[in-house]
Amino acid sequence: MNGAVLGFIGISLFLLAYRFYGQFIANKLFKLEEEDRHNNPTPAVAYSDGVDFVPTSKSILIGHHFSSIAGAAPIVGPAVAAIWGWLPALLWITIGVIFIGACHDFGALVLSMHHRGNSVAYVAGQILGNRVRNLFLIVIFFLIWMVIAVFALVISNLFVSFPSAVLPVNFEIIVAVLMGLFINKGGNSLKIPSLLAQLTLFVMIYLGTKYPISLTPLFGEHALMAWMLFLLIYSFIASVLPVWILLQPRDYINGHQLAVGLFLMVTGLFIVQPDVVAPMLNLHPEGAPPIFPFLFITIACGAISGFHGLVSGGTTSKQVKNWQEAKPVAYGSMLGEGLLALLATLAVTAGFKTPLAWHTHYANWNAANGLAAKINAFVTGSSRFIAGWGIPEEVGQTLMAVLIISFAATSLDTACRIQRYIIGEVGDAIGVKSLKNKYFGSFIAVASAFALMISSDGGKGGLKIWPLFGATNQMLAALTLILISLYLIRKKRNAWPFIIPSIIICFITTIGLILNISRFFSSGNIFLTTLASLLFLSQCWILVEAYLLLRNKGRTS
Repeated sequence: MNGAVLGFIGISLFLLAYRFYGQFIANKLFKLEEEDRHNNPTPAVAYSDGVDFVPTSKSILIGHHFSSIAGAAPIVGPAVAAIWGWLPALLWITIGVIFIGACHDFGALVLSMHHRGNSVAYVAGQILGNRVRNLFLIVIFFLIWMVIAVFALVISNLFVSFPSAVLPVNFEIIVAVLMGLFINKGGNSLKIPSLLAQLTLFVMIYLGTKYPISLTPLFGEHALMAWMLFLLIYSFIASVLPVWILLQPRDYINGHQLAVGLFLMVTGLFIVQPDVVAPMLNLHPEGAPPIFPFLFITIACGAISGFHGLVSGGTTSKQVKNWQEAKPVAYGSMLGEGLLALLATLAVTAGFKTPLAWHTHYANWNAANGLAAKINAFVTGSSRFIAGWGIPEEVGQTLMAVLIISFAATSLDTACRIQRYIIGEVGDAIGVKSLKNKYFGSFIAVASAFALMISSDGGKGGLKIWPLFGATNQMLAALTLILISLYLIRKKRNAWPFIIPSIIICFITTIGLILNISRFFSSGNIFLTTLASLLFLSQCWILVEAYLLLRNKGRTS
C-alpha cells in the first residue's frame, strides 16, 4: 500500500468534514449565526480584563488552541498503536476525529462560552449540581497533575536526546515575549513579525544542529532533573503572565511552525511516496493488551481527548471574540490534530525502509511502548518524508524534535494555567479565597507536580500513575460529551450527534477501567488498583446523576 494514497484519503475526508459536518454542528445545533446576529457578546468581550479574558483575532487564537492541544500525545499514541497494524489506527483517527473528537472540542468551547468562560466542572455544577462539580474537579485535577509531571519529563528527555533542539526552542520563547510587547503596546499586526520569527527560527534550527547545547557537562547524571526544574519554573511564570505577553505570540509562532512542518511532511510524503511496510492488521502482538478497548485509549489526543475540553473551557473560551469563530478555532484545530496523528501513523508505518526494520522496532509491546522508541520512530520516519525536499535528514530530525518540544511545552504551560483555574474553583467550592490567587494557585499546580515527579528516582514519579492517563482522559471526554448532550436537550435541539459518541466513549472507558483494575490487582499494585477503582466509581456516580436528571425531566415535562 502506498502511504501517499492513505494520506490523500485522510486529508480529503477532513476537508469534507470541516465544510459539511462542522457547518451542521455550528449552525443547526449550536446556532452560532443567531448568537452573532443578535450581538450577544462572548465572555472575552463581556469580561475583558487584559489578563485572562482577552478578545483575540481568529488567526492568533487558532495558533494558541492548536498549539495547546497538539502536544506530544497525537504523536506518541499512534506511534504505539501502530503495533496493531496501520488500518485500525487510521480508521479510528479519521472517524474518531470527524464525528467524536472535533465535535467534543467544539461543543466544550461553546458550552464554556455560554457559561461565562468557566470550566466543564463549573458547567457540570450548573447542570447536574455541586456533587458532580466536585467530582469533576477531582478528576480534572488528577488528569492535569499527571500531564504536568509527565510532559515535563518528556520535554526534558527530548532536550537530553536532541540537544540540537535547545537553542531554537528557547530562542522562540524570547522572540514571543518581544512580539507580545510589540503588538500590545503598539497595536501592530503580528503577520510580519511572525514571518520574521519563522525565518530566524529556521536559522536557529540550522545553528542548533551545528552547535547543540547540553546540560550534562554541568549537571552530569542530574541533567534530566535540571531540565525538569527549569521547565516547571518556566511554566509557573507563563501561567501567571497575561496571555498576550507569551501565550498568544508564542502559540502564533508555533501555529506557523506546525503549518510549515505539516506542509513539508505532507508534500514530502507525496514526493517520496513510500510503501507502508507495516502489516495492515496485527491483532495479537507479543505482550500487548487486547486491541479493544486499548487501541481507542492509546490513540486519545489523535482522535478524542478530555484534555482538549479543558483547553476549550480553560483558556480558549476566554479569548474568542465572536461566536462563529468557535468553529475554525475548535472543530478546525481538532481536524488539524487529526492530520498530525495521521502523519504520525504513516511516519511509523511507512517511514521504515524495510518490513524487517519495522518488525524489529515493533518486536513486542515493551519495545514499542518505550518513550524513546515512540519519539525516535516518529522523528526518523517524518525526517525521511522531509528528505524528499532535499533537506538533510539530520536537519529534518532537528526540525521534528523542535516541533514536538514546542507543542509539548505549549501543552505544559497551558496545563499549568488550567490547573490554576481549577484550584481557584476548588477554593470557591470549599470557601478558601486564597486558592483563587493566581500566584498561589500556580504555585500549588507546579509544586504538586514536582512532588509527584520526585516520588520516584530521576524525577519519573509521574510514570507510576501514567498507565491511568488514557482511561482517565477518555473518561473525562465521555463525561464532557454527556454535558453537551444535556445542554442541547435543555435547549430542545437535536442531541444525538453527541449522545451516540458519549455512549461509545463511556463504553470504551468502562471496559478499559475494569480491565486496568483487574490487571493492577493481579500484579499486586494496590496503589493503582485503588486509584483506578475510585475513577471508575466517579464515572458511575456522574452517569447516575445524569440519568436521574433526565428521568426527572421526563416526569415533569
